[in-house]
Amino acid sequence: MQTIPSTTRLATADPEQAASAPGTAPVIVVKDLSFRYPGADRDTLRNVDLTIERGDFVAVVGGNGSAKTTLCKTFNGLVPHYWNGDFAGHVHVGGQDTWDSTVAELSSRVGYVYQDFQNQLVRPTVRDEIAFGPLNFGHEDYRERTEEALAQLGIAHLRDSFVWQLSGGQAHLVALAAVLALRPEVIVVDEPVAELDPARAREIYLRLRDLNENHGITVITIEHHAEFVAEFASSVVLMADGAPVWHLPVQQAMDRHQDLQAHGIPAPDAVSLTAAVGEEPVALDVSSAAAMLRPYVHERSTEVPVARAEPAPAAEVVASLRGVHHGYRSVSGGLCPVLVDLDLDLHSGERIALVGTNGAGKTTLMKLLTGLAVPRAGTLTVDGIDTRSRSAARLADHVAYLYQHPQRMFLKDTVRADVALFPVGRRLPDAQQLVDEVVERVGLTSLADRDGRALSGGQQRRATIAIGLAMRPSLLLLDEPTSSLDVRSRHDVTSMLDSLAETVRCAVVATHDMELVATWATRVIVLDQGRVLADVSPRELFSTPEVTAQARLVPPQAARIARELDLEPLALTAAELLTRLRTSASSTARPARSPSEDR
Repeated sequence: MQTIPSTTRLATADPEQAASAPGTAPVIVVKDLSFRYPGADRDTLRNVDLTIERGDFVAVVGGNGSAKTTLCKTFNGLVPHYWNGDFAGHVHVGGQDTWDSTVAELSSRVGYVYQDFQNQLVRPTVRDEIAFGPLNFGHEDYRERTEEALAQLGIAHLRDSFVWQLSGGQAHLVALAAVLALRPEVIVVDEPVAELDPARAREIYLRLRDLNENHGITVITIEHHAEFVAEFASSVVLMADGAPVWHLPVQQAMDRHQDLQAHGIPAPDAVSLTAAVGEEPVALDVSSAAAMLRPYVHERSTEVPVARAEPAPAAEVVASLRGVHHGYRSVSGGLCPVLVDLDLDLHSGERIALVGTNGAGKTTLMKLLTGLAVPRAGTLTVDGIDTRSRSAARLADHVAYLYQHPQRMFLKDTVRADVALFPVGRRLPDAQQLVDEVVERVGLTSLADRDGRALSGGQQRRATIAIGLAMRPSLLLLDEPTSSLDVRSRHDVTSMLDSLAETVRCAVVATHDMELVATWATRVIVLDQGRVLADVSPRELFSTPEVTAQARLVPPQAARIARELDLEPLALTAAELLTRLRTSASSTARPARSPSEDR
């Protein structure tokens, strides 16, 4: 049943509609659009004017809370037909006013793949899922549409698979195929790479490019990762405070990298590095950046070596795994192995990044460390305690696990109450003092009496770290703490991670964020098909192409540029690479801006 909203449309003049000849008229025209959610004290969208040309590949960027998603939900009618509120202005899709259309009618024009795409999968098998839309619309050619969508995305081999068997990347492609089966003019994809490993993230964008270039579909992505924007988008819409700041071709958008930085979108390393040495226009990808920067590199003998991290001295073992095997039963009753013969020691003082492709076993390993599951074979101890001997509730005195989706950590009506839940439940004598100290430590004193679910993404991450710190664990586990965050929120979280050494003996982060790996971790454990493929430093990892290729990892853009420039030892960050270029090119390079201006 379709939800009937109590939405008010304020009177405005209908703009003159453009000619409707295919290929000539804009596919989306937004005019004088404002929207306010019920109970809000200000408009979320404010006087938006925007035109999207047919066949464009548009990236919508901006900080958390800039109304990117709300704007895109007006394209398929969810605003105002599902999300109610005060609506003013006009949105035309293919010449049709969305106010006069239903969400169902618009779904054949505008396909939408949500950030939480797993919730879009409602049928048991891939074939059933993709056929679901055409069947419900009564299309007699639903079989043809299903096979066409499978072929377009290269997933025909998955047609008989159960959706719960799919990896994150495969599930994302299935959600996209289900949208394609309705043959829309426009596809909107919200945060297409937020929960994917780097290689699968690139695969999604390659598929979107093919749909755009070879099938004529207008593609709109909501994105925080400017590297993908620079490489794949044709134009960029920068959103701030509920309205577009500008809508520009991608080269002009990247030339305005300081605008992007000011609104929470860090420039890709290719952009910031070529801008820093004075190149105009800036490079948009690794190869172009390396070609531009090569003249600034002197002979190898003049290069300034980068200090290699010294191996950590022998330290106390916080957690130990010996011969650990684990797996899950399939529908047929067979055991599907997830972790195979793991031998690991996690030491006090280590900052460990746990990396690997979707399905490599990262989350399963974390659940074993918390006692939420016990290994089918082998031994796992935390603080010398065998996890088989204590419940997960009792192990929480020693290990804290912060979920990938922070909303799952909020059980009470205020942040303060959520932070207090563990120390008060354990009847610690200094519980209230501890809560006050932790809330202040994470910078949430002014928000402590607000519901955590109502906070911004960055604030929610800080609140979950506060919940973990209040547990006073020896081992703190964080699952994808920087996913879907703008640069300001990401810096908040990474600053908190940097300071954990004062409180937590060992921190482990499962992440696809290779920038975080390069700048935060002292040790990287690479999982591949349930086994430890490598246990190395970040520099060693990104200097070993065989390992990164096998584990489907994509090094940070600065490291890839440094590799193309044959710099040894490998630079990991744009700031590090720029320093070396400056040193080696001081007599020839134009004056370079500080890395902090572009990063």
